[in-house]
Amino acid sequence: MNLSNLRAPKKANRNRKRVGRGMGSGHGKTSTRGHKGQGSRSGSSLMRGFEGGQMPLHRRLPKRGFTNIFRTEYTVLNLDRLAELNEKELTIEKFQSKGLLKRRNELLKILGNGEIKIAITVHAHKFSKAAQEKIEKAGGKAVLVG
Repeated sequence: MNLSNLRAPKKANRNRKRVGRGMGSGHGKTSTRGHKGQGSRSGSSLMRGFEGGQMPLHRRLPKRGFTNIFRTEYTVLNLDRLAELNEKELTIEKFQSKGLLKRRNELLKILGNGEIKIAITVHAHKFSKAAQEKIEKAGGKAVLVG
């Protein structure tokens, strides 16, 4: 492949539909709007979900539950995942460089699923009781960040 045989993907350079340009074009007279009715008038635009005056589906369905806007979300990691990393000290920056944390200011919680044999120092925003006990039992340290 080189510059001489580059081509745009199919449908990338389509011309826009030109309506109201005479009978020969196939889109003349009513300009694809049909005869009479709400959609044929100028300035007509219906709200999303409009069902011709019938009560829209999003208003017919019952509303349930509620979303807490103050909720704190944690990225969770289990001990077995930490054991795979084979590191002596795991900081937030190390977790980011390994790709275990996606964003820079993400909160991290360590859970106690799995076993850990080596003594490691883990820096995280939160630990479950089981995780903290297992880390300290193996001779490591659970350090709270922030």
